[in-house]
Amino acid sequence: MKNMVLLIDTNILIDVLCEREEFLDDSKKVFDLCYSGKIKGIIAAHSITNIFYILRKGYTDEQRRNLLLSLFTYFGVSSIDEQKLRSALIRSDFNDFEDCLQNECAVEEKADCIITRNKKDFENADVKVYTPGEFIEYLEEM
Repeated sequence: MKNMVLLIDTNILIDVLCEREEFLDDSKKVFDLCYSGKIKGIIAAHSITNIFYILRKGYTDEQRRNLLLSLFTYFGVSSIDEQKLRSALIRSDFNDFEDCLQNECAVEEKADCIITRNKKDFENADVKVYTPGEFIEYLEEM
């Protein structure tokens, strides 16, 4: 388990940052594994910009900045560059461009899997895809 790399989808980050009660427990367990160093967690750079925008209604500018800065304690960041953007734009097997960018980041980072609550959006992913709960169960079975 020590050398596993996970790409954490934006919805998981929002679950923890917003303390979405019905999703929080398993998502927080994934965060804690990344924080402990047992697993390397990666987030896509565009997740930061998306979350900053999404949190605008419930948080001040300063609160959003501090919350997002705290993510760097847990996760590395995969950049978005021209090659990833081109690849995601060319691929027609993803319905959602943002999800395709997540996949492109996972591939570049050699992630073992993507952790998301929206598995159906990643049917054509190039790496395994788990919900947080499925991933925790997977680890328990190892």
